[in-house]
Amino acid sequence: MPHQRLAWGKTAGLGAQHVVAMFGATFVFPLVMGLDPNLAILFSGICTILFLLICNNKVPSYLGTSASFVASVAAIRGLGGDSADVTGAIMVAGVVLLLVGVLVHFAGAHLIHKILPPAVTGAVVMLIGFNLAPVVAGIYWPQDQWVALLTATFMVCAAVLFPGFWSRIAVFLALIFGYLLSWVFDGVFGQITSVPGGATEAVAHDRVSWTGVQAADWVGLPSGNLADGVSVVHGPSFSLTFILLVLPGVIALIAENTGHVKAVAEMTGEDLDPYMGRAIGADGFATAIASAFGGSPTTTYAENIGVMGATKVYSTAAYYVAAAVAILLGLCPKFGAVVSATPGGVLGGITVVLYGMIGLVGAKIWVENRVDFGNPVNLVGLSAGLIAGIGGVTMKFSDNFELSGIALGTILVIVFFHMINRGHESASNRGADEVTEAL
Repeated sequence: MPHQRLAWGKTAGLGAQHVVAMFGATFVFPLVMGLDPNLAILFSGICTILFLLICNNKVPSYLGTSASFVASVAAIRGLGGDSADVTGAIMVAGVVLLLVGVLVHFAGAHLIHKILPPAVTGAVVMLIGFNLAPVVAGIYWPQDQWVALLTATFMVCAAVLFPGFWSRIAVFLALIFGYLLSWVFDGVFGQITSVPGGATEAVAHDRVSWTGVQAADWVGLPSGNLADGVSVVHGPSFSLTFILLVLPGVIALIAENTGHVKAVAEMTGEDLDPYMGRAIGADGFATAIASAFGGSPTTTYAENIGVMGATKVYSTAAYYVAAAVAILLGLCPKFGAVVSATPGGVLGGITVVLYGMIGLVGAKIWVENRVDFGNPVNLVGLSAGLIAGIGGVTMKFSDNFELSGIALGTILVIVFFHMINRGHESASNRGADEVTEAL
């Protein structure tokens, strides 16, 4: 159980399993957001410890890099924003999530379901995932289409066909597979001509280049500059337009944390509703802290919940070990340089699966909560927001302010759903009153 402890040898082994389980996604998402993976894993360890302490060691979870802001980050960079703009917007989102957690803690978990029912959260998560399709198609896949295809094929097979724990680390295994495949292709076929990450023109280049790895130190704090010239460790910059772009990710994080806390409660047999607000607030606090130093946003990881489900060990001690290992890895610049050198084709193969999975998690929320699309409130109320968000519809209010994509889609989903839901309830009540009078 969460409060119980195994022998330190077994605890260390379980901690290592949790590190491997979270590793792939925790490194992949900073790469696709243009942030530093070493800093991300360093803060994932720090933030996991903060999360456990805030939740009074009652909710065993690991905080890895969140995918909820990837689409918004792509939009920010598409509008000319740099890494400081990205982390500034995400930092505000973290603060908002923290405030939501505080509100839920005092008002009760039922508040979430009232304001953000499954129909709404499912729609928002879906449009976040599917909004990422152009990122894969336009940036990563073209860098090496055959490596991307083979990596995606391997990841799909690994996630479904591999036994037990191995299927839960499919992202990590696909990362290794794609890396090795790219190295083999360099030796067999030579250089590839494509547009590498951060470039604007196609050039001949090796798929795997370890120039940065050779120059990196073995031990040290994350340092240097990101691809856009911003320092790896940097302070945030704030823009209202960019902040509005990332706020829909807060809804996804609320749904994600709520689902994970319920999953842990079901596995342990304990009532964790009193800790729901703490868990949400702790994730918001962790995201804000990490972003304040240029790190990546965080969230509780389903991969690690899967490890607990397989081992039946929910002791938080294993998560403290995992966090300590992550901090040590974050203090090894050479290790981070290896990850940063991941070929674009490998990222294309991994993200084409991951982004689709994010979108389909929205459908999963609908199915698990039996959302009825025979009800026009759900069918009509969500439709406009989904198309606006996924299709990239833009509403321009002035030369300096506009809403588009996920931000606009989320607003339409929430406003239209609650507007017609309230109208539908009022009409139903009037109809009931008329029947009562007639009787």
